[in-house]
This record gives sequence, structure tokens and C-alpha cells, in this order.
Amino acid sequence: MEEEVVAIFVPIVMFIAIAVVMCVYYYMRHRTGEAVQKTVQTAIEQGQELTPEILERLGQAPKRKPADLKLADLRRGVILISVGVGIAVFGALVGEDHATRPLLAIGTLPFLIGVAYLGLWKFGKSGKSG
Repeated sequence: MEEEVVAIFVPIVMFIAIAVVMCVYYYMRHRTGEAVQKTVQTAIEQGQELTPEILERLGQAPKRKPADLKLADLRRGVILISVGVGIAVFGALVGEDHATRPLLAIGTLPFLIGVAYLGLWKFGKSGKSG
């Protein structure tokens, strides 16, 4: 009986957690947009001149340096490979047949995405336009 309840609630809790994270992300983006609008409104009320460049900077994150862009795929790749290997090792250390295979399978997803990022870093044109 208890295993059936766990089998039902674990996926439900997982999807609820994903939904909560997404809601928090979009709420924070909304609050950032409101803060930008309030800043623009205050500047207009004070009679300050707003150029298109200033308005563009208010709505965007600061630009990354080309060196950071070049290494971004490498960093993502190494992190995702590490996460994938960590999940797989955890699955192997659990030692129970019903837990090992799913964790190994789950670990392959970030591992392979990390390998793809390393390929993009090695063979792609990161940080270069054209």
C-alpha cells in the first residue's frame, strides 16, 4: 500500500516542483520589467533625456565579453557531464536493481548534452558572428 502511494506522489511532486520553479522565474522576470518601467517613468517625470541606447540597456542584461562567450559552451559541457556522471555514480552506489538502471538512464541525458556542448565549443564558432 505504501509503495503505491509513493509511486503516485513522486511524479506529482516532481511536476509541481517544476511548475513552481517556472512560476518563480516568470514572476521575477515580470518584477524586473516593472522595475524598468518605473525607472523610465521616474526619469521622464524628472525631465531627463532618454536615448534609445539607455532604453535598450535598461531592458537587457549586460553584454558578455567575447572571452566569456567562447568559454560558455565549455563550462556548460563540463558541468553537465559532471552532473550526468554524478547521477550515474549515485545510481551505481545505491546497489538496488530497481533504482540503478533508472538513475543510470537519467544520468545519460545531462552527460550527452554536456558532450554536445563540448562539441560546440571545440568545433563551433562561439562568440564570433558571421
